[in-house]
Amino acid sequence: MAIVSVMYAAEAGSRFDMDYYLNKHMTMVAETWSPVGLRGYTVLKGVRAPGGGEPVFQIVVNLDFESADAFEAAVAQTGAKVMGDVPNFTDLSPTIQISDVAASYTA
Repeated sequence: MAIVSVMYAAEAGSRFDMDYYLNKHMTMVAETWSPVGLRGYTVLKGVRAPGGGEPVFQIVVNLDFESADAFEAAVAQTGAKVMGDVPNFTDLSPTIQISDVAASYTA
């Protein structure tokens, strides 16, 4: 399993259309990448930093892929389509990180 985190900074004056992102972009991501290894995703909306400060990221989406290789293959096949949609909902460039799950806990 690999978790791909796509993070959009909380920059003052930036544009981010949450409705488009959730209802169009993420739907397209699921439809495009599920056949090639996407197992699910979670969208996190930053609300504040500890102590009440501003969040570092306004959006973090964690994409759950079968493997890092599956993600790389998905990007090679259809990454231009997915990334080409980004200007439709934001003027920000995302930061992307691929991670392995080292540990997990659920209460």
